[in-house]
Amino acid sequence: MPDPHSLDYVVRSGLAGGIAGCAAKTLIAPMDRVKILFQTGNPEFSQWAGRMVGLPRAIRHIWLQEGPFGLLRGHSATLARVFPYAAIKFVAYEQFRAFLIPDKSYETHIRRFASGSLAGLLSVIFTYPLDVIRVQLAYTGSDPAVQHNKHRLIHAARELWNKPSKNFMGKLKNLYPGFGPTMFGIVPYAGVSFFAHDLGHDIFRSPYLYDIAVDKRKIKVKSIDTNGNEQQNIKRPQLKGWAQIIAGGVSGILAQTAAYPLEVIRRRMQVGGLKKQIEGSLQNNFRETTKSIYKEHGFRGFFVGLSIGFIKVGPMFACSFYVYERMKYLLDIN
Repeated sequence: MPDPHSLDYVVRSGLAGGIAGCAAKTLIAPMDRVKILFQTGNPEFSQWAGRMVGLPRAIRHIWLQEGPFGLLRGHSATLARVFPYAAIKFVAYEQFRAFLIPDKSYETHIRRFASGSLAGLLSVIFTYPLDVIRVQLAYTGSDPAVQHNKHRLIHAARELWNKPSKNFMGKLKNLYPGFGPTMFGIVPYAGVSFFAHDLGHDIFRSPYLYDIAVDKRKIKVKSIDTNGNEQQNIKRPQLKGWAQIIAGGVSGILAQTAAYPLEVIRRRMQVGGLKKQIEGSLQNNFRETTKSIYKEHGFRGFFVGLSIGFIKVGPMFACSFYVYERMKYLLDIN
């Protein structure tokens, strides 16, 4: 296996992470758009928010009004964001993990959690403006002017950058609305997801489940050592597909629950400028947005769309971690 700190390893893990992220987001793209519409209080969809039948009715409404591609509104922005986001996240996790856990004697739950949290923070810092554009495209997707604009992604980015501001810091603020709660939210979200995923692998590799959960076939791989001699290496046995999927799915559900209230606040803040233009809303900071959500819906308002989140995040994380682990195996970095 390449040195975790080598450029070769970084490129391979980044490629594996980017592909895993794109596969996972494409799988759940329709549910993701509906969840954003519910979270941001879009008036056209507020009648279905928080209801058991809300998801299918919202999907049907989008299908009838915008056609099947309406369910993928904003997905181009999602893919443009998620490949670098997932690539940075997985690369950063491998690097932080290698630094904090250089060998088994350092392996603790706190270090695993810290590795995931730091990786999430780094990936969000670099890709957050693309997430803002994606959310705004999803929110305004029923607007004919947006639907028929072939360059809507570029247009949305230009509109975001051209918002009035006094200086360069003001420009950055336009690109990072809701960044505060995102930074706080990503700590439990990324930390719990990686921690739970690794813990799930430990459980499936324990003596109680090893025989049924681990693919015990030994795969021999030829490699060349530093002296130019050919040698045989044996890859670490992978978990079976069903075990990888369960470990990934459960990690996503736990992560979503831990970070969801802050995600709702972040989504509201991201569309705050649009809501101000459309509805005269004054929600533009963390405190006012939090007060507004509580006033409108009470405590349960911070969990609006969570049922969709569970339906969405389980398959998403299961797919993401499954594809990542398989790609690592194919690229000889597992």
